[in-house]
Amino acid sequence: MAGESYQVDRAQAMIAGPVASADWLIVVPVVLPIVCGALLLMFRHRMRIHAFMALAALALVTAANASMLRRVLADGPFSMTMGGWLPPFGISFTADVLGVSFALVGSAVAFICCLYSLGDIDRTGRRYGFYAFLMLMMAGVNGAFLTGDMFNLYVWFEVFLISSFGLLILGSDKAQIDGAVKYAILNLVATTLFLIATGYVYGTFGTLNMADLARKVDGLSDTAPLMTLSALYLLAFCMKAAAFPVNFWLPASYHTPRIVTAALFGGLLTKIGIYALMRSMILIFAVERAAYSMPIAIVAGATMILGALGALAQSDLRRMAGFLVISGVGVMLSGLALGSEGGLAGMAFYALNSMVVMTALYILAGTMGAAGAGFSLHDLGGLYRARPLLAAIAFLLILAAAALPPASGLWPKIVLVQASLAEGAGWLAGAILVSGFLTTLALGRVFLLAFWRPASASLPIARVPSLSLAVLLLLLVPVLLVGLYPEPVIAMSGSAAKGLLDPSAYIQAVFPQAGGG
Repeated sequence: MAGESYQVDRAQAMIAGPVASADWLIVVPVVLPIVCGALLLMFRHRMRIHAFMALAALALVTAANASMLRRVLADGPFSMTMGGWLPPFGISFTADVLGVSFALVGSAVAFICCLYSLGDIDRTGRRYGFYAFLMLMMAGVNGAFLTGDMFNLYVWFEVFLISSFGLLILGSDKAQIDGAVKYAILNLVATTLFLIATGYVYGTFGTLNMADLARKVDGLSDTAPLMTLSALYLLAFCMKAAAFPVNFWLPASYHTPRIVTAALFGGLLTKIGIYALMRSMILIFAVERAAYSMPIAIVAGATMILGALGALAQSDLRRMAGFLVISGVGVMLSGLALGSEGGLAGMAFYALNSMVVMTALYILAGTMGAAGAGFSLHDLGGLYRARPLLAAIAFLLILAAAALPPASGLWPKIVLVQASLAEGAGWLAGAILVSGFLTTLALGRVFLLAFWRPASASLPIARVPSLSLAVLLLLLVPVLLVGLYPEPVIAMSGSAAKGLLDPSAYIQAVFPQAGGG
């Protein structure tokens, strides 16, 4: 009635106490790139400082992710919910081993690509906003890895997609526009499916918080259309990850932009689709994933084999790298098909390794193209005699991509093969090994033609920029270190897999009052 006052109890919805200062670190990898991107726009006429501002921001983001990884490895997941609201009312950012390890490696790779851009992005590229787009893309990438909310995941997908469109057409060449159209259409279809599924989830569960979904899904298994929801997410994220048969957008677009942009895309963007598959199909729809295990395994086998065959058929180094990205996606999907701790650990390990190796392969292609005046294997030759250091780097990176010792790519494939055999999926283990053999043939062909074959007298070999060699050596360091001493990464990947299969610690971090139940 009028004149009466009511006391509203907000204790069940609002955060009453102050947020611990250490928890604020979780927003740094998202907020800092956004702030830096805004500053770059403000200083758009001072293009000389753009690269150094971006490098400083990415270095701080990498340090923040490294600090968070050390914390989650020691103390388990932690969470922060925005706006003073308690979960699931507020949007949560939740850090666990899986998300933070992906964010750390992704930020480190972006930092190294930013170094490479000092020689690859000219004044025109800076004026058109390369570094601002890069900062916005990294905000979206880190946000996707750290968010604890399905709709927020959709938002971060849109953030990095919008910025990636800008990076893709930077320069406005006809080939870039053509590649951007193919890239945009398929990715917009995938995000539309993602949005439809997310709206359907909210209508079914009344929440989009991932931890809340994980603890409610069992209670709705008899009434909710979980198979339909999981199928929508599976299709949407497989399109994002470029899995067969919805992968044709990637080789049609990734060869068109500048090499630094292609390296960023090849190293990072498909891994966000892989991460989203792990988070949704294991944390939330674990039972439904088990029902889809055979179709996922078939898709995985087809993706890895056809991707490797596509690489073998290419003569353009950039197109070949695109097909190798696709083949790697198939290898990762084999871990999702298995769904076991070993399979998921191998999947996470392979994704982290692929971020580094595929970035390095694109930069290697750019360096070889600059030295040999083109990207075609028909024109390249004589690089071993003229550029022996580049030849040595290329040889080691080829070993890494082909999963051969002493490089890092060997170990995740061993983990996945062992997991396949343990689950009785010998044919899947065989597909992993066959794809590795085909990859070895494709990259061995590159080395034979571009390095061992004598150079053409009409195509002199140019000087290789010292910056390109330095960047390749930086990327080669973790490849060799992990190859020689893989135990820390194997343990970390195993911890990430356990966190997905047993989400009690993840749920406890978001809902401490619920005791993880």
